[in-house]
Amino acid sequence: MVEPNLLHTSVLDWYESNARDLPWRADDATPWGVLVSEIMLQQTPVVRVLPIWHEWMERWPTPKALAAEQPGEAVRHWGRLGYPRRALRLHACAQAITDEHNGEVPSDHATLLALPGIGEYTAAAVASFAYGGRHAVLDTNVRRVFARAVSAEEYPPTATSAAERRLGEALLPELGAARWGVAVMELGALVCTARAPRCADCPITHLCAWRLAGKPPHTGPARKGQTYAGTDRQCRGRLLQVLREAHGPVPKAALDVVWDDAVQRERALDGLITDGLAEALEDGTYRLPHA
Repeated sequence: MVEPNLLHTSVLDWYESNARDLPWRADDATPWGVLVSEIMLQQTPVVRVLPIWHEWMERWPTPKALAAEQPGEAVRHWGRLGYPRRALRLHACAQAITDEHNGEVPSDHATLLALPGIGEYTAAAVASFAYGGRHAVLDTNVRRVFARAVSAEEYPPTATSAAERRLGEALLPELGAARWGVAVMELGALVCTARAPRCADCPITHLCAWRLAGKPPHTGPARKGQTYAGTDRQCRGRLLQVLREAHGPVPKAALDVVWDDAVQRERALDGLITDGLAEALEDGTYRLPHA
């Protein structure tokens, strides 16, 4: 395996000069701000997250502030980030933090993991980036850098494996583990990208096992890009947009006009209701969820 100290020095020096100036990385960023950013950044690029994150932090600067609102308001102000169930999870998380932790985001990894909607990665990220904890933070970008630099593989497995967790732990520096985690993440986001890695600009190109092996192509399952146009997901987004933009319940006709395929539209609407993103009222109208 590549000497960890060489990786640490090269990546951290690169990060010092190339890190993006993001508000959730600022010295005055709150643990709540970090947690919100991590949920928003799941499957969503930074450029789309930034304006919504700022709006949320202004409107709901603490978990208690969000918990005091109806869950539908979280969905409304989620905007066009996509995967809106994340907004409901954040609202439920804010309620749990308010009710069970006196409104303070926990610093302990296991306690974070017990919160609604918080998985392995998010718990490690918040414990590390908000509190300086020593945890392996394995998002897609980090896993791709490790796959290439250490394992000589173009892409990591579809799901995080036990071997990746062991590798992530083995590569943690004794000091500055949180900074190491965000630095590797930034390298994967800006340089060691999925489709067009910029190896000439990489600070560890001279150490990268994948490049030194001649960049062997991926031999695992085919990586398919996600389609969107015409899908149930797009239909759900259209219906949810109507509910978000309304100031109260909307009649069924207001939803019917935004999607022509009636069967798909009803399926998508049923899915929104099942997922708790919409409510059907007794008078036949629909609205965003209330507690």
